[in-house]
Amino acid sequence: MRDKINLIGILLVVTMFSACNSEKKKDVKATEPIKTETQTAEKIEGKKMVWIDADLAVGKKNINRPGYSDVDDGYAVLQLLNAENVEIKGMSTVFGNTNIENAFSIGNYINQEFMEQKISVFKGSGVPIDLNNVETNDAVEALASALKKEPMTILAIGPATNIGLLILKYPELKSQIKEVVLVAGRRSPNDIFNIGTKGVKAKDLNFDLDNAAFQVLLDYKVPVVLCPFEISSKVWIEQQDLDTLKTYNTPMNWLATASQPWLEQWKTQGATGFNPFDALASHYIIAPEDIVSEPLLARLELHLDDTLNENDKQVFKQYLLCDDTKGTPVKYCFDVVPDYHQKLIASYKNK
Repeated sequence: MRDKINLIGILLVVTMFSACNSEKKKDVKATEPIKTETQTAEKIEGKKMVWIDADLAVGKKNINRPGYSDVDDGYAVLQLLNAENVEIKGMSTVFGNTNIENAFSIGNYINQEFMEQKISVFKGSGVPIDLNNVETNDAVEALASALKKEPMTILAIGPATNIGLLILKYPELKSQIKEVVLVAGRRSPNDIFNIGTKGVKAKDLNFDLDNAAFQVLLDYKVPVVLCPFEISSKVWIEQQDLDTLKTYNTPMNWLATASQPWLEQWKTQGATGFNPFDALASHYIIAPEDIVSEPLLARLELHLDDTLNENDKQVFKQYLLCDDTKGTPVKYCFDVVPDYHQKLIASYKNK
């Protein structure tokens, strides 16, 4: 009798275990599709929608002065093109390192030659904002249409003219802008932008070319991220980097080759390489964890022009200053992670 009872008990335990195990399998099967849908949604959500506004000047000679124009805007655009977590929704051009015609031509060239998924390139402003006569342009209207459809991050690596015009014409679209990432600013008017070792002082060019556009962004409290000279001056591209980049792919071979005269120009000023200013802004978009930043307050202030070697209280200019005293909240990027150079160069290699 005892043996029968023990046998019945064992059978009951086995039966209960089997039933429970069956229910668990049903639960797993029922939840698997939901888990997959969630992962897909997260993946789509993780892709950043980005609009590029740039004063592209790759390979162009300076206008009305000797030498070549900056190539760093090319490094920013091609880095975003190669990023797996970015979808470029459109590109507009603006005056700055060169004139608007050159910038527009280079933007179209990059689109036609290097973009797998072709986008539209729009010509923006060729002059600073005139607050007495605020006029729109193709770039402003295209950006406005895109923002009406979905929120976006804007990489604005030239003067902020097109973005300022957008805000003045369509202030209701401010809420659709996740961030505007700009290359401008400093902590103090005494922070000099030294190029090389021979006394050349650079302008805060994007800001200097259109003070009013930056004032608009601050007055309307647009979410602004600044990648100033302070951070880009800590990063260098040298000859061995150009040699490496040339081997990566066709776009980088084009850009690195076009960068050679720009590198030689910096060498004449005592530097061993050049700072890829705009690439710090694009890198912030694709991998913000590689960029060290802090919240500060930004404002415009009038001081003596620091780019003049002799200036006995004769020439003044506006400065975009960032500290913790007063102004509009911004995110101020000032340093990079220890292995940043390796990450920067690797970001241009095909995945």
